[in-house]
This record gives sequence, C-alpha cells and structure tokens, in this order.
Amino acid sequence: MRQFLQQYRFSLILLGAVAIGGACGVYFGEDATIVRPFGDLFLNFMFMMIVPLVFFSISSAIATMNGMKRLGKIMGTMFAVFFVTAAIAGVLALFGSSLVPPLSETETASLQGELSSYTPEEANEEFNLLEELVQTITVPDFADLFSRSNMLQLIVLSVFVGLATTAVGEQGKPFAQFLRSGQTVMMKIISYIMYYAPIGLGCYFAAIIGELGSQLLGGYLRVLLLYIGITVVYFFGFFTLYAYVAGGKFGIKTFWKHAVAPSTTALATCSSAASIPVNLQAAKRMGVPKDIAETVIPLGANTHKDGSVIGGVLKIVFLFTLFGKEMASPTAVLSILAVAFLVGAVMGAIPGGGLVGEMLILSIFGFPPEALPLIAVISTIIDAPATLLNSCGNTVCSMLTARFVEGRQWLSAHRP
Repeated sequence: MRQFLQQYRFSLILLGAVAIGGACGVYFGEDATIVRPFGDLFLNFMFMMIVPLVFFSISSAIATMNGMKRLGKIMGTMFAVFFVTAAIAGVLALFGSSLVPPLSETETASLQGELSSYTPEEANEEFNLLEELVQTITVPDFADLFSRSNMLQLIVLSVFVGLATTAVGEQGKPFAQFLRSGQTVMMKIISYIMYYAPIGLGCYFAAIIGELGSQLLGGYLRVLLLYIGITVVYFFGFFTLYAYVAGGKFGIKTFWKHAVAPSTTALATCSSAASIPVNLQAAKRMGVPKDIAETVIPLGANTHKDGSVIGGVLKIVFLFTLFGKEMASPTAVLSILAVAFLVGAVMGAIPGGGLVGEMLILSIFGFPPEALPLIAVISTIIDAPATLLNSCGNTVCSMLTARFVEGRQWLSAHRP
C-alpha cells in the first residue's frame, strides 16, 4: 500500500484536487467562479510554454532520428493508426446515436420555422473550403506562429525544420544539439509549473462546474448522457483493446498504470494543448521511444481527436434530425463519418476551439448560420469528456505506433 501511494502520489493529489474543485463548483454554483483566476494562472502558464515546447519537441525528434527511413516509417504508421482509431470512434458514435436518437423526445417544428429562411446555397457561398485549408496549415506572417491559435501551422514549420536539419548532415548537427537542449529545458520548466497543478486544476474545475451547472439541463441532457455513455465504452473498452494490441496484457497494465495524470489534466483543463506536456511524460514512462512520443503526441493534439470525431457525429445527427434530412442511405452515412473525421482534424487544441469545425459542418451540409449556436452548446457540454478521449487517445496511439515501428517485443525492456 505504501509503495502504491508513493507511485501514484501526484496522480492521487491531482484527482483529489479536481474532486474537491468539482464539489465546490456544485455547492457554490456561479459563486465558485471567484477562484477562476487561480485556474487561469495555471492554464496560462501551460499555454505560455506550448509554442516553444511543441517546436523543440517535434523539430528535435525529427532532427535526431536515425535516418529518414525511420521518420517515414513513424509518420506513415502514426497516420494509419490515427485514421483507424478515428474511424472506429465515428462508427461507434453513429451506432450510439441510432440507439439513442438525440432529439427523439424534442419538439423541433418551432425551431425549423425560425431557421427556414436560409437556404443551403446561401450558407455554402459564405465558406471556401480550399481557403480554409490553406489557412489551417500556413500563416501570412512568421510572427503569427508564436500564437497558440496557430498550432497546426507551427507543427508544419517544426517538421520542415527537423527535416532540413537532418538533410544538411554534418552542418546540421550543432543545430540539432540546440534543438535537443531546448526541448530538455522546456520540459524542465514544465516540471516546475506542475508543482502548482493541484491548486490550478482544482480552482479551474470548480469555476467550470459552477458556470456550466445550469446548462446541463433541458434538451441537451440527452446528448450529454449519450456522449458520456459512448465515452465510457470507448475510454475503458477500446483504449484497453488498443493497449492490448500494442503490448498484450503487459501493455494494458502499462497504459492504465500511467493514464491517471493525463486523464485528470484533460478533464480539468478541457485542453489537448495544455495536456501535451503531461502526455509526453506519460508516454515515455510507458516505454514509448523518445522520437515516437515526441512526434505522435504534439501532432496528435492537433490532427487526431477521437472525442471530437464522436462529437462531430452527434452534432451532425442532431442537425439532420432537426431539419428532417435523410440519414439512412449509405451515402449519408459515409458523408457524416467523413465530415466528422475532418472536423476532428481541424478543431483547435484549445478550450472551446471547435468553431471552425462547426462552421465546416454547417457549410458542407448547407445548414443555416443560425444553427451554429445550437451545436455550439453541444461543444460546451461535452468539452471535458471529449478532451479526455482526444488527449488520452494520443497516448495509447503512441503505444500502437511504437508496436508497429519497433516490433512485437518493444515493451520487453520495460518489464519488471
């Protein structure tokens, strides 16, 4: 028991702090928001370090790899794993929504009347998909890369820096050493910030619960309960399955042994970006090779979000039901899954960062702009469990990537 407490001491402290914060949020309601600045302080510290941490982690991981062949294998395997797990999440969400339709007990006629003045053509004219994709991976000015709102663009630059450093050979070795040292320094700073984590996370969670308590009622309660049910099945069932595929029974034990801290951080901050440092530490403790962890975790925070895919499916089904659109045809099913997958890739890795994804849903399917607030509420109430799946999904995906890159015995060196 003593050994268990020592091993999980920090995770238990985090869980206790979040539980106390949640209880305070329920008891004090909106008055609990008075402690929000203490939570914002922690979150701002984490966000303040995200840009340099992501840059140094990705570029140094690529620059110090043993040849481009390994990099290609890691990237190819990673994106294959991302695609398969996101597809499974989307199918599970579609199956769940067919069993428990989100609007089966809701009167939709009045809402349809209020929104009927807009046509699909008008909605589509306001959105240029190609232009949005360009803005998703590039910025017009180098200085814009220093904003956490442009994380995907920063990742693109980091990949190019790592590739270029590797390509120039001997001349790039001093720069590669600089990148590696920078990554070490950033992680040390993160370790200092984590001393404040129990206070910051507890206060932030108390404020969030105090603010959202009154919104978890009415017609959206059914959506919330459905999402929580899917989250439980996917988190405990499919993450365990993925861990088993990655490393057998020992893989399951290894994953759940180190999954508490990433899970708690994701639930408390509702931010995949803020969870990157904790996920990196957890992946390395699980035995994932350094270059794989430092490639999969930051890239996954922006391009792989199983929770957002599930949420995207529920939002699309919600709007299809509201506007009476056909969902039973194979074409409709495939389009729902494809758009939900795309939404999972473009949604920002920050709290409430789903606006672009929601606009994408409206424009592709031709729903009126007035429908945006309807699905924005869904984003708000599922934010915590969605971030849990988004963030921890990247950790178990790093194990899967290690399994297919390193081979079946990749975990043997970490057995007790």
